[in-house]
Amino acid sequence: MDYIMTTEQLTKKYKNFTSVNNVSLHIRKGSIYGFLGPNGAGKSTTMKMLLGLTAPTKGNFTIDNKQFPADRISILKEIGSFIEAPSFYANLTGRENLDIIRRILDLSKTDVEDALDLVGLTEFGDRLAKKYSLGMKQRLGLAGALLGRPPILILDEPTNGLDPSGIHEIRNLVKSLPSLYNCTVLISSHMLSEIELIADDIGILNHGRLLFEGSMNDLRQYALQSGFTADNLEDVFLSIVEKDNTERKRRARL
Repeated sequence: MDYIMTTEQLTKKYKNFTSVNNVSLHIRKGSIYGFLGPNGAGKSTTMKMLLGLTAPTKGNFTIDNKQFPADRISILKEIGSFIEAPSFYANLTGRENLDIIRRILDLSKTDVEDALDLVGLTEFGDRLAKKYSLGMKQRLGLAGALLGRPPILILDEPTNGLDPSGIHEIRNLVKSLPSLYNCTVLISSHMLSEIELIADDIGILNHGRLLFEGSMNDLRQYALQSGFTADNLEDVFLSIVEKDNTERKRRARL
């Protein structure tokens, strides 16, 4: 299997709290990998470790055959990221905001226009960022991640706070990216109903532990083998998480 990103027993502890607990991910090149879990499950912390924003307590990861931390700078040059709500200079235009990022990354001026075109913001590039709708701001955040067409994208809940129309818009954009320029996407969410429409593979995280990893068909098979109904995968996801929560409570009482 051609994996572009793998983690091995990745762990992050804060004093007496374990945010990420021995997580081993396997992300196929050219795929969309849906990273699922309730709020606080450890998804964002995992992504921040992959981006070098926080150091793992234990474990390691490899991205495009490069090992962290030895190849940290080389790894970061291959990743475009969207972590939490994007922030912009309100009194600059969308195009000017992207140009700041472009200069930091030492990219060509044409990359700004390319990114605006990818997210459908070309005609709004000269509008001030403070006049963008929430959906347009999310798209501008994605444009920042797409500058230079990096081979790997890490997107942390990019549809957060959007209305159904905005969710549909961003979802379709993300779904199109691997075929547009052969990239790999790691995208987090707490809603399987959203992820199942775009993801090739998924990982389910709860209280920092990876409960499931595989394709959508693997999840359906897992559901049947575990006695769940496979008709509604959102219910399967919730059932897997609830089962884990129940077992955690039982262990805590022992």
